Amino acid sequence: MSSLFDLPFDEERPVPGPRPPASSRTNPYSVTELTADIRGVLETGFADVYVEGELTNCRPWQTGHIYFTLKDASSQIKGVMFRSAARFLKFKPEDGQHVIARGRVSVYDAKGEYQIICESFEPRGLGALQLAFEQLRTRLAGEGLFDQSRKRPLPLLPRRIGVVTSLDGAAIRDILTVLKRRYPNAQVVIRPARVQGDGAAGDIARGLAAITRLEDVDVVIVGRGGGSMEDLWAFNEEQVARAIAASPVPVISAVGHETDTTIADFVADHRAPTPSAAAEMVVTRKDEFIRRIDRHLERLTSALRNGVLGARGRVHALESRRGLARVPATLAMRGRHISELAQSLRRAMSDSVARGDRRVGVLTRHLARYDPRARLAETRGRLKTIDARLAGGARASQARLTARFGTLAGQLNSLSPLAVLGRGYAVCWDGSRTRIIRRAQDVAPGDGVRVTLGEGEIACTVVEGRGTKDEGRGRT
Repeated sequence: MSSLFDLPFDEERPVPGPRPPASSRTNPYSVTELTADIRGVLETGFADVYVEGELTNCRPWQTGHIYFTLKDASSQIKGVMFRSAARFLKFKPEDGQHVIARGRVSVYDAKGEYQIICESFEPRGLGALQLAFEQLRTRLAGEGLFDQSRKRPLPLLPRRIGVVTSLDGAAIRDILTVLKRRYPNAQVVIRPARVQGDGAAGDIARGLAAITRLEDVDVVIVGRGGGSMEDLWAFNEEQVARAIAASPVPVISAVGHETDTTIADFVADHRAPTPSAAAEMVVTRKDEFIRRIDRHLERLTSALRNGVLGARGRVHALESRRGLARVPATLAMRGRHISELAQSLRRAMSDSVARGDRRVGVLTRHLARYDPRARLAETRGRLKTIDARLAGGARASQARLTARFGTLAGQLNSLSPLAVLGRGYAVCWDGSRTRIIRRAQDVAPGDGVRVTLGEGEIACTVVEGRGTKDEGRGRT
């Protein structure tokens, strides 16, 4: 973005003297001459004017000059404030500020633009803001929000320190710098919030409510760096004041500089002139605690030192008595005797321990021979051997019995009538199958008989029988 002017002013231009009227000239103007005449007319006719408007495009130059545009609803005029006047300003001009500018109208020759060269700025609207400030302060004071009885002390050693401020400002850097230097083990929780402009008050109130809901937050610092009354106005809003009053933990208000006072300062439990001072207040409690410990330590050390010195003096006094003159020699002899006894005791103890170690070794070897684990292992081995032998014997006996059974089965099978029948023979029964017919003369023709074969059975009727003695008795 280019600057408002091609060339910044280095110093104020001298006011030119009056020039002859344009109607008396017979030759044409040059652009420079016409511009110079217009500048002379403007600077003469508007040598000291007051202009009210809103600052925009306000930019400080490296030389110390300030360039800006002053506008209202329908018009604007460019302007400049030289270094010689800017160094007396009590505030920093910024975009959006409504001011009354005092100065003179001139022309910037290089561009042929008219402008106002300002000598001073006066912020506009401070009266209305101040009235609103006083009305809110009176109303909240009547509700008791400023009473000292509701102010809470700061924690002795805060575990977590909450901070509600902007991450872009110098306030957070100042707070962290102080805490890091003086309380490096402190845990800091930061809730970023807008601290200037529309909606800043609501963001601050929400930040306070959110950070106090966190666990183990013992104290909260809320604030910002310095600025104009408009810059700090968010901390004069009622919702911020009530959010501070509703905080369950102590709140330190650190808004602006030492001369700045806001509603938040009155409601907060403690007011710090600057953000750095707020961090110092948190650390002060720790420093007081450490100083108290140091004082008690000094008193204890002094009491111990005095007690030792007093006891030493009493010992010297007793040593100087006649009856106690031989006490040091007696103590020395007794000490030597004690040393000898101690040495003898150590030797006796060493010998006793050595004997005990030897005895333990002997008993250990004896126990090893009767160790149940070794005997159990031996028994387990013998059982495995016997079990193997028993299994082998059982298998051999089973094999012998199996062979014997096969032999007997074969013999039995050879003697079985069924085997005989299988070779083509048959068994003849009477008709009721209760008696075996062994001779032909045991039946007569017409008798019914049953014949058992190798497979199945048939029923027959005797037709004729032949025998060794009676060949023609009967036939089947």
